[in-house]
Amino acid sequence: MSLSVDIRHTLGDLTVEVAFEAPGGITALFGQSGSGKTTVINAVAGLLKPQSGRITVQSKVLLDSATGVNVPPHRRRLGYVFQDARLFPHLSVEGNLIYGSRFAPRGSIGLALAEVAGMLGITPLLQRRPGSLSGGEKQRVAIGRALLSHPHMLLMDEPLAALDSARKEEILPYLERLRDVTGLPILYVSHSVAEVARLAATVVVLENGRVARTGSAEQVFSDPAMVRQLGLREAGAILPATVASHHADGLTELAVSAGKLLLPQLDLPPGAKTRVRILAQDVILSRDAPTGLSALNILPGSITEIRAGSGPGVVVQLKCGDDLLLARITRRSALTLGLEPGVACHAIIKSVSVARHDVGHN
Repeated sequence: MSLSVDIRHTLGDLTVEVAFEAPGGITALFGQSGSGKTTVINAVAGLLKPQSGRITVQSKVLLDSATGVNVPPHRRRLGYVFQDARLFPHLSVEGNLIYGSRFAPRGSIGLALAEVAGMLGITPLLQRRPGSLSGGEKQRVAIGRALLSHPHMLLMDEPLAALDSARKEEILPYLERLRDVTGLPILYVSHSVAEVARLAATVVVLENGRVARTGSAEQVFSDPAMVRQLGLREAGAILPATVASHHADGLTELAVSAGKLLLPQLDLPPGAKTRVRILAQDVILSRDAPTGLSALNILPGSITEIRAGSGPGVVVQLKCGDDLLLARITRRSALTLGLEPGVACHAIIKSVSVARHDVGHN
């Protein structure tokens, strides 16, 4: 495991008692404000000393209260990217990046400045000062500075929270590239479902200082029990997909385990792996194979779970091929259709209902 955390710490009225293990890739700490996310990431960084616990990164013990081990922050070899970029205003972009490289141990192996700048798209910005940069550009520089310290792991605490929608869309592809090119394990704190669903391999859901759910992003977000945590409008599942072809009418065909999906054209080559987040509110169910519809996407499946809330709606979980999908429908519709676990049905999804920011590299 890249990261192992088992800590207990009381802060005001909140007791954080969290234990989880994370493999490589991006592990997201997900939860509402006040759930304990920042406490956990600061404990990993060494900015907060838990009252008890043990933390290891790539088998190196950073904290062990039982034996008295507590490696100071500057010796933990962790790169920390905060919500605000915290760049030095008197230095150029290049100067800020060079500052990060000063913390790389002598003889350590990692990306060079030119490689980092190219990967993050900041080469044209090297001679500019932070004051002239957009929020997204500042965050890319902050990520580059952290990378140049040659860390064993990156820590990111709500790195996109201060950005507007346009700037988030600008930086997300760079985060995907960072994940795929460097192979560095990343602990990523966020309360944004869209960000986590697009980026994370593993999700650790925190609620009131405890781990409420952990697993792959596909497992966590396809769980009907997560609807209460996510909210009805954000509930949805993630389908792994492969770009099959691009059609002349502007649609891209994706291959999924249950068949195919047609979406507005994606800027990805045939064969590229991707992941598609489909909101539960955008899925219609039919017992019979439908005909004469404008919706282009029809996936056969069978019902695995139905979860009713306090209102008039229910959330239906279906297995379509090897994947799980969620549909949010009314209780009346579920009764009229005779839906129950084991019943075969079809999931209907409009091509234009899938937002572009809900399609990411896998």
